[in-house]
Amino acid sequence: MPTPFSPKLVKAGLVMVDPASAKVNRVIALQYNPEKLTRTLKPMTLSEGAEQSEALRLKGPAVETLKLEAEIDAADQLEFPDQHQATVESGIAPQLAVLESLINPSTAALRASQALAAAGTLEIAPMESDLILLVWGAQRIQPVRVDDFSVTEQHFDPALNPINATVSLSLRVLSIDDLGFEHKGGGLFMAYLQSREQLASKAATFGFDALGIGGLP
Repeated sequence: MPTPFSPKLVKAGLVMVDPASAKVNRVIALQYNPEKLTRTLKPMTLSEGAEQSEALRLKGPAVETLKLEAEIDAADQLEFPDQHQATVESGIAPQLAVLESLINPSTAALRASQALAAAGTLEIAPMESDLILLVWGAQRIQPVRVDDFSVTEQHFDPALNPINATVSLSLRVLSIDDLGFEHKGGGLFMAYLQSREQLASKAATFGFDALGIGGLP
């Protein structure tokens, strides 16, 4: 049981934001913080055929991809069924459905698109999803796109509702190259990149002696 002196547990999660109005549509807090977050950064260098004088140039921010696994479990809620009627009736299916909404257009958007097609509209723009933000503490808020989503349902109640599952997410961080400077997500990316620069300035500095050399040849 937490004591008055215990640090407050901050949950990782995802925020769904309307890209036009910047209105927050939903906040998704993960039940348990993932044990591991894998980050891969690919530098945006010029192509292999670029001139030698261009070898050190960067076209833009590195392309960052993130992979994590989130566990969802109904055990704690099922210990107190009177207080968690939705879990008794549906297990963790509601939580899984919320996460699936990250990658599915709404039925209203699908119907609107079909209505335009039925009306003979020649050019129909693809449906725009919410802007998704990965929030991993106050110092790491990144606009992301879900590139891969998989669910492993592992245990079920007598009505075959899932009561334990692991959700695997592969996320691509969206930068100013994807969204532009004026987009809400572009501004959040720039704030994140600036926070990384500030963290780098706090790292210890060393002289050549730490590398076992007196200087560059």
